[in-house]
Amino acid sequence: MEHMTMAPTGGTRWLSDDEQSVWRAYLQATTLLEDHLDRQLQRDAGMPHIYYGLLVQLSQAPRRQMRMTQLAKDVKITRSRLSHAVARLERNGWVRREDCPSDKRGQNAVLTDEGYEMLRRSAPGHVRAVRQAMFDRLTPEQVRSFGEIMQIIATGLEPDGTDADLPWLR
Repeated sequence: MEHMTMAPTGGTRWLSDDEQSVWRAYLQATTLLEDHLDRQLQRDAGMPHIYYGLLVQLSQAPRRQMRMTQLAKDVKITRSRLSHAVARLERNGWVRREDCPSDKRGQNAVLTDEGYEMLRRSAPGHVRAVRQAMFDRLTPEQVRSFGEIMQIIATGLEPDGTDADLPWLR
C-alpha cells in the first residue's frame, strides 16, 4: 500500500513519518501482547487475561475484597463488563459478591479460597509469558524508559477530576 501523506488542513497536526511508524509499532505490539497473554491464560487457566487481572486486584486488596465500582476503576473496564466478568468468575467459584456493609446499594467482589488457589497455580505461567514476551527482550535501561513513558501516557489519559468522561466511571 502506498504511503499517504496528508497536507495540513484545519490546524490538524498530522503524524510525521517517524511518529506514524512508532504508532503502528505500538498498536501491533499491544495487540500481539494481549493476544499472547490471552492465549496463555486460556490454555493454562481457562480464563481470559481480563479475568486474571480481576483476580490479581482482589488478591491484593484488604481481606481479598473490593467494592465493584472501585474494581472497575482499577481494572479500567465498564461496570457492565465487570458485572458480566464477575458473574462468570462466580460460576467458577473463584469470586462471590456480598452486599457492602457501609452502603446498602453497593456490592463487594470477594476472592474465594478457590479463586486464590487458581491464581496461585496460574501465576507462574503468566509471569513466564510476560517475561518472555516483554522483559527478556529489553535491557534494564529500556525497561526503565518504557515504564516512564507508559506512566506519562497513563497519567495524561486519566484526569483526576470526578467529572472525567471515562468508561469505568459511568
